[in-house]
Amino acid sequence: MGGHLRVVFVGFLVLVVGIVSGVDGAVSHSDIKKISRINKEGPYLGLVVPNSFEMNPLLQSPSFVPDHKYPYLDLAGRRFRIGQLEGAKVIVVMTGLSMLNAGLATQLLVSLFKVGGVLHFGIAGNANPSLQIGDVTIPQFWAHTGLWNWQQRYGDGPEDELALESNGDYTRKIGYIKFSDYNNGTTNQNSSENLLNNVWYQPEEIFPVAGTPEVRQHAFWVPVDKHYFAVAKKLEDMKLGNCVNSTCLPRAPVVMRVQKGISANVFVDNGAYREFLYTKFNATPVDMESAAVALVCHQQKIPFIAIRALSDLAGGGSSVSNEAAIFASLAAQNAIDVVLRFIALLFS
Repeated sequence: MGGHLRVVFVGFLVLVVGIVSGVDGAVSHSDIKKISRINKEGPYLGLVVPNSFEMNPLLQSPSFVPDHKYPYLDLAGRRFRIGQLEGAKVIVVMTGLSMLNAGLATQLLVSLFKVGGVLHFGIAGNANPSLQIGDVTIPQFWAHTGLWNWQQRYGDGPEDELALESNGDYTRKIGYIKFSDYNNGTTNQNSSENLLNNVWYQPEEIFPVAGTPEVRQHAFWVPVDKHYFAVAKKLEDMKLGNCVNSTCLPRAPVVMRVQKGISANVFVDNGAYREFLYTKFNATPVDMESAAVALVCHQQKIPFIAIRALSDLAGGGSSVSNEAAIFASLAAQNAIDVVLRFIALLFS
């Protein structure tokens, strides 16, 4: 092929690829160029946040400086905001509610951009009776507690094999909740029968980048990055806000590293289930996104940590209380104050 024809042919291929990518909804050629230029300035710390009311105070903080050339890039329904925070290069993305949205946004972030670590933050319910609203928690481990095997045969118990357990699809190792323990007539640990029987908690199937494609592994408790968790210990002497207008908390909130946090596509506002989650899993923050972010980062070998401020008691308050409506803004600001301090320490 002659030189002129070769140039024409290559140009034609570039044109076709650009058209196809636009039609199919893939990343456009223009956006690929922008991503390449953004990544040349990396690596970045990825900040993943569930909702706008948790994100906006961060963006409005004088600590956040948008990039002058690429302040944001819109891709696949997400807005990736590029800038600096406490002098560190960051990319901020809002996920939206739920495990699915959190996982999708995080995977896009780490796949498209040169990200050296991920910091997830927001508010959460509190299952730990020793902590209060306004406290900021940093768990060492996260688990998704929304993947179940619902033991179908009425009367089957802990000794009975689950459906598809012999195939390795499901397990009884993690434990279960017995619905009859929560009948209204249950007294002195003597439960009556319940047709809902038992639900067994299951680990996630994961496919790490260092593993063999299509060969599954399993994970339930996902650890945060050891270095990030060590840095977080330096946050425990922080002073945080404790009042919303004239309504104040019983004591000043604290920052505390805790053992475990859990996530599922469930807004927990039930005292009985709150107590079960704490007793069974030793969980403190209860939310709907963190474990999804943790699982993506775990599979992609990206350092990860989550900071969650407690905004409500997950059903542990009185029947007429509405803690989340009162203290959500305070909890969100406390989380951001801790995030800013953590980033300053991490990059100092």
